[in-house]
Parts: sequence; C-alpha cells; structure tokens
Amino acid sequence: MKITDNNNICGYCNTADDGEFCFETQSIYGNKYEIRKCAHCKAYYLSPHPDEDVLKKAYDVSYYGFQKNKFGEGIIEKAIDYLRYLKAKRINKYLKHQSTILDIGCGNGKFLGYMNKLGKHNIYGIEPGEISYKRASKIENINIKKGYLDENDFGDNFFDAIFLFHVFEHLDNPEIMLDVIGKILKPNAILVFSFPNIISWQAKFFKGKWLHLDPPRHLFFFPPEVFVSLMKSKGYMPVKIKYMCIEQNPYAAIQSILNIICKKREVLYEYFKGNKEYVKDISRISILLQKIFFVLSFPFFIITDFLASLFHASASVEFIFKKNNFPNSID
Repeated sequence: MKITDNNNICGYCNTADDGEFCFETQSIYGNKYEIRKCAHCKAYYLSPHPDEDVLKKAYDVSYYGFQKNKFGEGIIEKAIDYLRYLKAKRINKYLKHQSTILDIGCGNGKFLGYMNKLGKHNIYGIEPGEISYKRASKIENINIKKGYLDENDFGDNFFDAIFLFHVFEHLDNPEIMLDVIGKILKPNAILVFSFPNIISWQAKFFKGKWLHLDPPRHLFFFPPEVFVSLMKSKGYMPVKIKYMCIEQNPYAAIQSILNIICKKREVLYEYFKGNKEYVKDISRISILLQKIFFVLSFPFFIITDFLASLFHASASVEFIFKKNNFPNSID
C-alpha cells in the first residue's frame, strides 16, 4: 500500500494537523517519533508518518524471524501455538460448520489450520511477508494470496467471517480496507479485530518504552470505546470484547520493563526471533539475565493482566462484531 508523502498526518483518517502531543518514542533503528492524538477521529498516531524506505526496512526478514518458525521450535513457539489453538476454539463457537473465512495478515497460517480442523471451514489467508507466506502456504486446504486485500479479490457477500489479529494498526489505508471488508462480508457475518490498547495501564506507565508501540510499524491506535463507536457507525454491532490475553500482554509488560533498563529496545524479543545482528553487541550475561527475568516474572504478569482486564485496562483488546447492514442506526 502506498505511503503518503505528507508526514504530519493522522495514521487513520489522514487529517493533516499536529494533533495533541502525548509522548516521544524511538524505534529499534534509532528513529525518533511522537505519539499524538488526532482531534478529528480521536485515534492516537505515530508522527512523523514513516516513509517507504523506513517501512521497507521495518518489514525485512528480521521482522518475520530467521528460523523455521518466528520463534524457532522451542517452548515459546509451542506455547504460542497452543494459545493460537485456544483462540481458534473460542472463535469457532461463533461460526456455523463449513463457513467461509478470511484471515488478513494470516502470518504462518496456523490459526486458519486450527479453524479448518474445528469446523471444516473454507479457509482463505492474505499475507504480505514472503517468509510468512511460505509458512502459511504449507497449511492444508488453505487458499492464500501474497500481498494485500484488494477491492476485486472477492465478490460481494463472500465471507462468513474475517479476522485481523494485530493487523489493523499496521495499515496505511485503514478506512479503504474497512470499506472493502464491508462489501465482501455477508449479512450477519462476524468481523474480529485485536490490537494494542493505547489507554491501557501499560501504555500509560511505559509510554515511549511500551513494547506495543512497535514504531515505525504501528501507525495508529484506537481507544476501545472510540473504536466501538466507529464500527457502530459503519453498521457493526459489538458481540464480545475481550481484554485479557496471555499470548500478548504479560510479555509486553516484561519487554517494556527491559526497554527501560536496556540501552536498546526489544533486545530479548529480537533475540527470541533469532535476530543475531541486532543483539550482537549485547553480552551473553545480559541476555541470560533477561531470560531469567522473563521466566520468573511471567506468572506475576499473568495475574496483573487479569486484574487489568477487570478494569478494561489490559495491554491489548479483541473485538468480535456482527455486520448488521444498518450503518448510523445504532446509538
């Protein structure tokens, strides 16, 4: 998707104003940014908007991991895979047998693989990354496209469900994407999003050091209530909003703490992905201590995530919407 030449814009609505300054942040490449709040759509956005060269570097091979799987074949990847299965099992309850489903930004495709096994669904995936695309292509019965969702990829009212798990905040033309999704979803179909919660306790505490800012890849962030209002105006009714996420939130707290302590951000995360170039100047002792902190503190941050979820203040949020085809009719 084309990156605009105007750097001083909201990442969601493209309003060209300065917005309200919130805090500064810095990418793993050393580029400095600001998080601002748009006066028009109420989204928080990354400023300046990264150009094509910056984003090309941000999505190079290091983003997708150098190993067979993103996190290799050890316990971390296996744990994530199991949590992925649990997510598929939970979401499958909202679908009829043999539904037609699409995962936008499907990664390694394993979520779709589990959905297929659970409901014999017709599974479609879209994945821009070459490495992830090759991984996903190995999933049985998958129909996959390398690239992005285009207007003419599917007919109107084609899908029973569409998923965007930690994808929406990456999009350079999110409003256009929502328009296309609205056309290819059937009436009463479900639309599922997950993304970082910019008004979470973690976001407020860690600010520019927060893992889930992920500059320059995350271009905008919606507070949950603002996003629900936006989706209602487009004809979607919220069915379920889930805040607790063991797959995302406990590690986000751990890595954010390490980002405060370490000179470079995301050191342990990049180490787990096998990014040897990024961590080459980090001592083995430092890596070992970070790994020990990760293991010992993880149970504690599961508890804090549960507590945060009670106040709708967890680090990420998942929405399940139903398409009702009556935009602007819901209070």
